[in-house]
Amino acid sequence: MNAAMKDSPATQGMNREELRLAAMLKALGNPIRFRMMQYLAENRMCITGDIVAFTSLAQSTVSQHLKVLREAGLIEGEVEGPATCYCISAEGLRFLKSKISQWLPGCCEPDSDAGTSSCC
Repeated sequence: MNAAMKDSPATQGMNREELRLAAMLKALGNPIRFRMMQYLAENRMCITGDIVAFTSLAQSTVSQHLKVLREAGLIEGEVEGPATCYCISAEGLRFLKSKISQWLPGCCEPDSDAGTSSCC
């Protein structure tokens, strides 16, 4: 997570796990990075060149997006000769899924009587 996010007045009072979740969601908020995660999930692991071909973006742009995903803890990269091989971080994805399922408990749960949402 970057220092600006950590020091923002909006994040004061957030615990470490909430800050980590927010950083992951911020990284996934970009449609290119969102699609890159889907691509990595479908292909299990791939080198930067594969992702460049998939996105049709410049190598430097793809590298910057990969850096954001890596810093958010969503992917891991391993240097293999002149290339870096990327894959989804199993620990990071388990964390994300777990925290999302626990986020905003009780909000928008189906109302057992009417079958409607309890939120607006």
